[in-house]
Amino acid sequence: MGVAGMREGISESATRMTNVGVRVSADLSQLTMLRALADTVALIADFRIDEVTDIRLALDEIATWLILDAAAGADLDCRFAYDNRCMMIRASTITRSADAVARTNLRWHFVMNLTDTLSAVQEPFDGSLSGFPTTIEFSWVRVTSGRG
Repeated sequence: MGVAGMREGISESATRMTNVGVRVSADLSQLTMLRALADTVALIADFRIDEVTDIRLALDEIATWLILDAAAGADLDCRFAYDNRCMMIRASTITRSADAVARTNLRWHFVMNLTDTLSAVQEPFDGSLSGFPTTIEFSWVRVTSGRG
C-alpha cells in the first residue's frame, strides 16, 4: 500500500497531503537521522512538541524493530504524509523472519498506545530479495481533531 493508500484508514481531509520520504540502510546507525527527520516533519506540520515526541518515539520503535530483523544489505524506506489534521508514517524493509511483525510483542503494544492507528503487512518470502517484504504503518491525529 502506498502513502496515498494510508488515507483509507483515516477519513479524507479537505486539504492535500504533503509527502516526505527517505531510504537508508537498515542499520541502527541510521536511527539518529530518522528521529531527526521525524522531528523536522512533525514540527513543519505544526504538531505540538509533546505530539512530536510521541511521533518520534513511535517511529523509533518501528524502525528499530524492522532494522533488528532486516535481511543482510536491506534498506529501510520511511514515508511521512501529513495534512492539517494528521500524520501517517510507513516504514518498510525486507525481514529475515516470517513473524517479524508479531502483534503480541511489547513493541507492538507500546506503539499502539502512542498512535491512533497501527497496522503491519508481511508478504510471503521473496527469494530474489532473500526475505519477507514487511511494512509497518501508523497514524497520529492532532489533539484538536479529536485526540483526547
